[in-house]
Amino acid sequence: MKIIIVDQKHGETKSLVLKGWARVALSVCMLGVPVLLGYYGFHLSALRNADFYKDEATQSWMDDLKSQKAEIDQIRQETLAQLEALTLRMANLQARLLRLDALGQRLTDISNIDDGEFDFTQAPAVGGPADETSVSVEVPDFLSNLNELTREIEDKQQQLELLDSILSEQLIQSNTYLSGRPISKGWISSPYGRRIDPFTGKQAWHQGIDFATGRTGVNVQAVASGVVTYSGEKQGYGNMVKINHGNGYETLYAHDEKLLVQPGDIVKKGQVIALSGNSGRSTGPHVHFEVHKNGRVVDPASYVHRTSR
Repeated sequence: MKIIIVDQKHGETKSLVLKGWARVALSVCMLGVPVLLGYYGFHLSALRNADFYKDEATQSWMDDLKSQKAEIDQIRQETLAQLEALTLRMANLQARLLRLDALGQRLTDISNIDDGEFDFTQAPAVGGPADETSVSVEVPDFLSNLNELTREIEDKQQQLELLDSILSEQLIQSNTYLSGRPISKGWISSPYGRRIDPFTGKQAWHQGIDFATGRTGVNVQAVASGVVTYSGEKQGYGNMVKINHGNGYETLYAHDEKLLVQPGDIVKKGQVIALSGNSGRSTGPHVHFEVHKNGRVVDPASYVHRTSR
């Protein structure tokens, strides 16, 4: 290989002849340097592009993660809200069931049903063989069953409240129904109507019935439920109790030895309100019993011989 070198300043030329390994080395340098530069330039460019794509992919993944996290947070909030709503519904249903248990127990007491037959303090007895085909309840089925249970509880509550109203009304009517005697033992010593006055020997009007007790201290009972309107001493009657039973009815129990109630007290049918005595205008231990209807004195006999409802 011959290389000519030209001197630009003097215009002189020189020739250089390369032989053997010098020629090979120069050829390699002239051809290899551009190849190496191109190779390293390509890899440098590839590395820069790789870094660029890497940054872009990382940013995309970060955006996806943020989006997924936001969706998960939203789902969590919605789930918590639904759980709170279900908790409130369950608490409401539990309160209604407690009310129904109390109402059922009340109806059992009013109706005098055996406690063993309807025991509202215990869960209903149920049973049966296991079903191998049973499956777990899915969420939509659970919500549907919960809605159905709510409707059933509302229906039962309305029915029981109506029954309670009817039975309570019947119980009130039964308790305020005047019937029976003011004492459990004794005999009628003086009926209602005209009679010979035991003090004057003249005819006089007797506006009640006298029940002879034979001794003082016998229990005097209210013949119906009501409110005590008078309890004290009254001329001619001695110690007496007066009870208002509503619907225009009042009863009076006189000549008592001891009074056991006060004005304003609410008494039940059959409750002991006094002890029989000989106070006031009386010839011996007895109970003077009167019935007033709409402010007028009536014959107590028809109420004394009544059959309790």
